[in-house]
Amino acid sequence: MNKNFWKGKRVLITGHTGFKGSWLSIWMKILGAKVTGISLPPEGKKNIFEITNLKKKINKNIYLNIKNRKELKNKIEEVNPQIIFHLAAQPLVIESYKNPLNTIETNILGTANLLEISRKIESLKIIIIVTTDKVYKNINKKSFFNENDQLGGDDIYSYSKASVELLVNSYKKSFFNSKKKIVTVRAGNVIGGGDWSNNRLIPDFIKSYEKKNKFIIRNPDHVRPWQHVMDCLYGYILVAEKKFTKKTKKFDAINFGPKKNQISSVKKVVGIILETLNIKVKILNKNINKDYKEKNFLALDSSLAKKTLKWSPKINLNESIKLTLDWYMEYLKKKNMYEYTCKQIKNYITRLP
Repeated sequence: MNKNFWKGKRVLITGHTGFKGSWLSIWMKILGAKVTGISLPPEGKKNIFEITNLKKKINKNIYLNIKNRKELKNKIEEVNPQIIFHLAAQPLVIESYKNPLNTIETNILGTANLLEISRKIESLKIIIIVTTDKVYKNINKKSFFNENDQLGGDDIYSYSKASVELLVNSYKKSFFNSKKKIVTVRAGNVIGGGDWSNNRLIPDFIKSYEKKNKFIIRNPDHVRPWQHVMDCLYGYILVAEKKFTKKTKKFDAINFGPKKNQISSVKKVVGIILETLNIKVKILNKNINKDYKEKNFLALDSSLAKKTLKWSPKINLNESIKLTLDWYMEYLKKKNMYEYTCKQIKNYITRLP
C-alpha cells in the first residue's frame, strides 16, 4: 500500500455512518485523504460514528438517502470525487425478510442512482462497489466460492446484492470506458469494534454482557468466513489504489476472505470469546432457521486477491476476536474511541509491505 498515494485525494464514502464505513473513513483520514461521507444519519445512540465523533473528523458530512437521485446528484457533483467507495446499503439478512422492499430499493435502485450519476463525473477514476460473500448461488455444499462461480440468492438481501453485481456489469459494458474503473468487492462476516447491529454474533454478545443477560446464539453450527474489518478494508483500499494507478491486472470482481483454516463455526467463535475474556455466561442456543432461512456453510476463495494484489489477511481468527473485544472493553471504560480506533489501524499498517 502506497501511503503517499492517498494524500489530498478526494474520496467519497457512501454509508460512512455504518460500521465498515466509519472504519474506512477513519483510515482514509489517517492516510491524508479529503473525505466526504454521504449516508443516512446513524441509528441509535450506540454506533461507532457517534462514539468516535467522526462527523467532526472528516472533511464533509452529508445526510441523505441514496434513493433520492436528485439530491444525491447535486451533492456528488459538489464533491467532484476522484474515488468512490459505495457501502451504503441495507446490510442484514433478517432485516431483508422483515422489510424486503426497502432492501431492494436501497441496494439495487440506490446503486443504480450512484452509477447513473457517476457516468458524468469527469474527475472520477475508480468506483468500489461493496457487495457481499452472499452473492453466490449457495446450495450448502462445503466449497469455497471463487469469482467465477454462479451468482444467486434465496433471501432478499442476497438476491439484492447479486442483482447489484449484474447491474454494475451492465453499466460497465454499456456506459463506462477504460478511463473509469468499477470493481465489486465481496467479503462477509466482518468483525471489529463499534458494530451494534442486530442479529450479529459479537454485537449480540456485547449487549448481553453489558446487561448481564443470557447470551442467545443463533445457529451455533453454521460456518462462516470470519475476518477483522481491517483485513477487509485493506483489500478495498488496495483495489482502489492499484486500479487508479493501473498497476494491476484486469478483474471486475474480487473476494476478500480469511485463510481457509480460519473458517469457523459460530460455536467455535463463542468459545474463543469466552476464553479470551476468561468468563462464563449463560448461553441459550436458538435455531431460528425455520423463520429466517440462512445458509449452513459459507466460505470464500481469495486466490485472485493474493495473485493480483498480493493481498493476504494479516490477522488470524483469535487475534481478530481479541482486537474486537479489546475495542469494546475500552469503550466500556469510556476511553477516547477515535484515538483508540486510530491506534488499532496504525498498528495494523505497520504490518503491511
